[in-house]
Amino acid sequence: MPATQPHASPDDRIRTIARAHLGMEGPLLPILHAVQAEFGHIPPEAVPVIADVLNLGRAEVHGVVSFYHDFRAAPTGRHVLRLCRAEACQAMGGVALADAVQAALGIGWHGTTPDGAVTLEPVYCLGLCACGPAAQLDGRPLGRADAGALLAEVRG
Repeated sequence: MPATQPHASPDDRIRTIARAHLGMEGPLLPILHAVQAEFGHIPPEAVPVIADVLNLGRAEVHGVVSFYHDFRAAPTGRHVLRLCRAEACQAMGGVALADAVQAALGIGWHGTTPDGAVTLEPVYCLGLCACGPAAQLDGRPLGRADAGALLAEVRG
């Protein structure tokens, strides 16, 4: 994909990204990934631009953005902490882990701490069922997650 111009408007940058993917089969997901890589999230103004370039309805583009947990409508904190919410992890203390982390950070699911340090997201299976409760910190999977250790890592 060609680099976008840093002085171009966000709409122009989004349009450039979208057009760079037009030759692909099923370009919507690659476009959304590229937009998120460029901006750190999918800005709300990206939805109508992408819909226009692909000749799709805005609702269809928005539906894809809101369906996939990897797409974000707002920038994340410096750290992204995902806690597994699947049954195996819940059975191994995942509910207590989530409650402790949320209380300590003072945020709920999909929230970011006021200082921008941590964004907390639920995920429904990290594939570490035998090592529950599981977490993922900045893309790194962690088994037998402990609230104290997770909080120590994100607070540096």
